[in-house]
Amino acid sequence: MSIEDDLGRRAVSPHHTLSSRRRKRPDVIADKVRDQIVTADLRVGDRIPADWVTPETLNASRGTVREALKILEIEGLIVSKTGPGGGLFVSSIDPEDAIRFLDNLFLAEPPSISDIYALRKQLEPELAAELAGTLSNEQFVHLQSLIYLYEDEPESAEDEYRQRLAELDFHSGLADLSKNRLMGFVCRFLHSLLQDKSECRAIYSEPTPWGQREMGLNYQVKLLRALKLGDSVLASTIMSEHMTEAEKFMIDRAVLLRK
Repeated sequence: MSIEDDLGRRAVSPHHTLSSRRRKRPDVIADKVRDQIVTADLRVGDRIPADWVTPETLNASRGTVREALKILEIEGLIVSKTGPGGGLFVSSIDPEDAIRFLDNLFLAEPPSISDIYALRKQLEPELAAELAGTLSNEQFVHLQSLIYLYEDEPESAEDEYRQRLAELDFHSGLADLSKNRLMGFVCRFLHSLLQDKSECRAIYSEPTPWGQREMGLNYQVKLLRALKLGDSVLASTIMSEHMTEAEKFMIDRAVLLRK
């Protein structure tokens, strides 16, 4: 049996499933190259050895190898450079692009508001506790500026929608500051799911009762104070209460819109 046939018949790495047997050969070869990059611990900017990706090494046609490399390039794992010193190099995908890819995964069957907030209620208090006492003056001022974007009463449905997205931007701003890159990324992804969810878009475009707007602003102002004081317990408590109230508001509004 040739190497190419073997690649098509079985998984080539631990993260593969039985569905790999039905995958196209360029996909399986792309997985093989990806595994080599991971096993060799190559970093962003490192050159990929040319002999890893030859038709002879992969026992595949040139066209199949080109397709496999194109898959990796689209995924953002490699980049091709021409000219002197050119070749294939390890690249990195922009977090925003990664979030868009993941968003597409949930377009057909989006998670419920409760699903999203189940994670937000766990992660964002942890995020707030982690950031307490770590913000520079510049970072603190930036977060304050995000709040200013939705302080005033909106004048239209479009203005209301922009302000509600700005509220999520405040939370994404916190996520961007996390030293735990995984936690920060997941929080950003959850915010993106809320933005993309048609049910949430409708809620965000509806006038928000002033009492609810004021409550949200108060939570965020109090949170910034706790972060500046370096009180991780207080910051976590404020964020936890904020997430609980936000979930209740979103679910209640969703019920009203369905009537």
